[in-house]
This record gives sequence, structure tokens and C-alpha cells, in this order.
Amino acid sequence: MFSDPKQFISAIAQLSEERGISEDKIFETIEAAIAAAYKKDYADKNEVIRARFNRASGKILVFKVRTVVNEASLITEEGEPRSFNEAREIMLEEAKKIKKKAEIGDELEFELENKEDFGRIAAQTAKQVIIQRVREAERESIVEEYKEKEGGVLAGFVQRVEGDNVFIDLGRSSGILFPSEQIPGENYHRGQRLKVYVTEVKKDVKGDEAGIIVSRSHPSLLIKLFELEVPEVASGAVEIKDIAREAGSRSKVSVCSHEERVDPIGSCVGQRGTRIQTIISELGGEMIDVVEYSEDEKDYIANSLSPAKVNRVELKEKNREAVVTVPSDQLSLAIGRNGQNVRLAAKLTGWKIDVKAK
Repeated sequence: MFSDPKQFISAIAQLSEERGISEDKIFETIEAAIAAAYKKDYADKNEVIRARFNRASGKILVFKVRTVVNEASLITEEGEPRSFNEAREIMLEEAKKIKKKAEIGDELEFELENKEDFGRIAAQTAKQVIIQRVREAERESIVEEYKEKEGGVLAGFVQRVEGDNVFIDLGRSSGILFPSEQIPGENYHRGQRLKVYVTEVKKDVKGDEAGIIVSRSHPSLLIKLFELEVPEVASGAVEIKDIAREAGSRSKVSVCSHEERVDPIGSCVGQRGTRIQTIISELGGEMIDVVEYSEDEKDYIANSLSPAKVNRVELKEKNREAVVTVPSDQLSLAIGRNGQNVRLAAKLTGWKIDVKAK
């Protein structure tokens, strides 16, 4: 069937080693594809066709498969008789003439003749299967590699923009940035450098690319950027407790220190604001308030309204509401433009906040 079976088998072995696919799996796939090709062109649609590749001779044998049944097998579970399928089944009496020890449920193979141009079809089919298996193996390898990076940040470049979707070149594969994961108002152009958060890597994606879903608006992107820019956060000396983010506009980050001599806010902001400015620039100018976390709910709520100064915090535990009193000249600052500051503070602390002036 194949002019040089040794060369063909050697190529399969090489493919197996390079791509990490078992030789048996490759041959099984080739045999299944050849059986399907034979059935399409030469067999009845009701027949079960099986192909077997002889690795010594390079020949492919094709068989029609029939299952051994008896009269009892032709009764359904509901007790109704069903018709005998001659294309797929053989009665036990007839089967025993071919194979003396045949039993109910056995499969008998009947070799079929190789058609005149079947060799060409088989070789072509085998080639297509190998190409497809290479693609699948590469995609599986990519998925495995990027699955380990799920929940992390990767640097990439804008590869192309298709409609509202943006494709990011991540090296071995591309990530897709859906509209819901983009920073509102952020424009994307080919070749633009971006850091993205890997939210999900899907395995069951059609096509050659892995399904790598990335985000620019995910709150965890902010955490990862702090880990990259602030050594104290990366080491665990400073912990990010909570994040409230309105991507592209403003975020609040609460932090605490696990080492007495480490200032959590100072560490995150950096000397002359260099660290926080790097993060702000990466997010296209998104403003970031770093506030100190406190186990005391009143202090935490007061801190969360930064940069506004707070006089008093009264808690209504039942409804988890906080009434905050601020100086008159701090009221607009505490509330923020369109209520953003108090809205983010409420999201950060988990308390409903009502701000009043005194």
C-alpha cells in the first residue's frame, strides 16, 4: 500500500518522539480515518468497516465487521422483536461455520478487496491524519503550557483587531481579549505592548489556536502588577487585602504590613511615587488609591474614603451600613465625581456608606 513502509514507519516514530504522541495512537487514528474513507467510497452506510495497517509489509487490510447474534438478541428490552441487520450482524449458527468457538457478542471480520485506486486514497488519508495529529499535538502542548500560567500576567503585543475582539501575541499562541475584558476607552493598535491577565485556558477549542482568554479589566491584574513592581508585595511582607476597581477610571487597594518596620502604603507608592506611577501607566492612566487596611471596621471605612478626611464613623451592624461624617469642605472629595469615591470605598470594605457633612 505504501511504497516504502520502513520509511513511513520511521517517519511515524520520529513524529511520535518529537510531538509526544504514542505511535499506537497515531496508527489507530490513521486506521480509523482510512476505514471511514473506504466506507464513504466503497461500502454500504450500514456496514461497520475496520482497517488494519501491517507495519511489516506496509499493506492496509480492510474488513467488514459483523456481530454474532441469536434469536434472543433480536428481542428488545421492552420485549418487542426487532429486525435482523444483515450488514452488521451474523446469526450464531452461520458464525459457527466460520469460527467454531464463536459466541454471542463476538465480532467477526470479513476481509474486503482493495479497490483499484484505494492505495492512493489510503496514502492521502494517512498524510492528512498525520498533519492533523501534528496540529492537535501542538495545540495540546500549548494548552498545557499556558494552563500553568492561568491566573498570572503575561506581556504581549497586539496582533490584530477583529471587530470588537483584540488578539494578543503571547509567543507560542495568541490570547483573545473580549470587549467585556477590555479597559473602557482604551484603544488598541497593531504592535502595541500590553500586559494581560490570563483568566482561562480552554482545551476544547476548534482550530489551531489554543483558547487563551485574557483580561485588562480583571481586578487580579492589579494585584499581579503590584507583585511585579513592589518587592514587598511579592515577598509577602506587604499583603493586598481588598481591591475595588472600575477599570480605566479608578481603583482602590487596601494593604497591610506583616513586618513592623515596613510601611505598606509607602512600599506600594515608592520613592516619589515611582512604583505606583509605573502601574498607573501600564493601565493607561487609571488612578489608584492605596489605603491602609484595618481590622477595626470604623478605621477601615475612614481609610477607604481617602483622600478625604473623616471626622466620625457610626456603624449600623444589622444592615451593615455606615454613616460617615466629614468636614463640609471634604464632602465633595469624599463622595467623588459621580459618587465614585464613596462607591469604591463601599465595594472595598463591604459596607454601605452614607456620607454626611458636619
